[in-house]
This record gives sequence, C-alpha cells and structure tokens, in this order.
Amino acid sequence: MIEVRSDGARTAGVGRISSQPIALAASTLVVILLGIGAIALWRAYTGTSPEQDRVVVARQLQVRAAQASEQLVEKTKALESTQQEAIDQLQVVQDQLQTVRRLLAAQQADAKRLTEQVSGLTEAIDGLRQSFASAQASEASAPSTRNKSIRTRSHAAKSAHRKQAKSRS
Repeated sequence: MIEVRSDGARTAGVGRISSQPIALAASTLVVILLGIGAIALWRAYTGTSPEQDRVVVARQLQVRAAQASEQLVEKTKALESTQQEAIDQLQVVQDQLQTVRRLLAAQQADAKRLTEQVSGLTEAIDGLRQSFASAQASEASAPSTRNKSIRTRSHAAKSAHRKQAKSRS
C-alpha cells in the first residue's frame, strides 16, 4: 500500500500559492482588466451597447403599444357605430310593429262592427220573412178580400187618371 502524507500535499500546491499572494492578486487583476478591455473593445467595434439596445427595444414596445391602442380605439368606435345602427334598426322595427298592431286592432274593430251589422241584417231579413210568411198565410185564408182590394186599387187608379186628363184639357 501507498502511504499518503499530509505534509507533502501542502508543500506541493497550496503551499506555493499561499507563499506568493501578491503574484496571485496581480494575475487576477490582470485577468479582470483584460476582460474589461475585451468588453470595451467589443462594444466599440460593434457600435452597440446593451443600454442602447434596451432603449431601442423599449421604444419599439411603446410604438407597438400605441399602435395596438389605436387599433383598439378604432375597433371600439366601429363597434359603437354598429351598435348604434342595430339600435336604430330595432327602433324602426318596433315602430313598424306598433303600426301593425294599431292596424290589426282597427281591422278587428271593423270586423266586429261588420259582424254586428250582418247579424242585424240577418235579424231584419228573418223578420221580413216571418211577416211575409204571415202575410201570405192571411192572404191564403182570405182570397176574396185580396181580390176586392186589388179591384178597389185599380178603380182608384183609373179615376185618378181620368181626373188628371180632364184637368189638363
């Protein structure tokens, strides 16, 4: 088996680093400065910086938001006008419905009045039929009376014609 000594490990790696802290700090500082220099050169070479990119992106978002807002306003106005047209059309339909209802009521009243008139005429015709039937029945029972009345009427008509003829001459 191999035996590992803890003293040998310290002297090999950690002991060296801890013995030269100034060199370690100096090399770390050089690496940091080189990184900062590389970033500065990269920004200068490309001509853009993240701050400028953020500003541009923010402006683009503002423009998009403004466009979306304008579109929303336009759509809202279009919706309002469509709603107003629908309301106007509904009012016209309601007015027409009221007119139709009034006309229907007037027609129903006319129909009722005509029905009453027809029933009154029907009653009058029935009354005339009954009186005609009773008159025929009474004439059938007294035919000589009828003939006398007809003769009397014809005599009266003849004498009236004679009087008129004499008065004209």
